[in-house]
Amino acid sequence: MLAMGGRAPEFTLLDHTEQSVSLSTLLSRGPLVLYFYPADFTPGCTREACLIRDMHQEILQAGLDIAGVSPQSPETHRAFREKHQLPFRLLSDTDKFVIRMYDVRGPLGFGVRRATYLIDQARYIRGAVLADFRIGEHEAFIRRMVALSAGTRPPRTSS
Repeated sequence: MLAMGGRAPEFTLLDHTEQSVSLSTLLSRGPLVLYFYPADFTPGCTREACLIRDMHQEILQAGLDIAGVSPQSPETHRAFREKHQLPFRLLSDTDKFVIRMYDVRGPLGFGVRRATYLIDQARYIRGAVLADFRIGEHEAFIRRMVALSAGTRPPRTSS
């Protein structure tokens, strides 16, 4: 996992619409909650995505944006978003290049660890949590970041 206070590596990935999206583009509207998850349609990842979906308006109102990264294809991300009505971007890292850059590969290089970062507009990591099976810790982290940001950013509307 990357250290707090360090710079988040720049990247460009395809999103669920097959458009190239860079970290800089994601940060252009404000700080970013960037979360990494193992796979679309698995029980834990579905639960996490739906928790984030349910907090999405609060996240935007606090001036934050959110995006998820996993190794599935844009097509799989699109189906996952549609099935669960997810209003945020899902980024496809099929070769796990960004997953390696952010040091969230699973044990022995297999899979992806569940990790969430808060990255400010200057690309500094302002918060992070790594909790593979404890999805509630990711929810609590995002709620803390929303609460901290709510008083310092103007409200935003949907992406």
